[in-house]
Amino acid sequence: MSPSRPQAERDAITVEMMFALVSGTFLGASGFAVLAGAAVWGPVPGAWRGPWLAVSGVLGGALCGVRVVRVLRRPPGRPGPGPSPGDVVWFHPSHPGRTSPDS
Repeated sequence: MSPSRPQAERDAITVEMMFALVSGTFLGASGFAVLAGAAVWGPVPGAWRGPWLAVSGVLGGALCGVRVVRVLRRPPGRPGPGPSPGDVVWFHPSHPGRTSPDS
């Protein structure tokens, strides 16, 4: 009985799913904490605290969902955007016949 995918590919998918869930949870909790902090410790009137916390929870959940979908919808084989032309890349390919700038 042969699996349809190799074990390494299944492990990579599992790691990607866990990364999406953990980073989404962190982003959603951070968004909720920032907005709920304004209701708990900020100058929000008492009548607004309940709805403010409800909106904070909905927005935190939406942030979590958007992050999870965005991570899982990346095309396979492309981990994300590569370095832009202005980025410093610390890899210097060797040039045969030339002195390396690192020597």
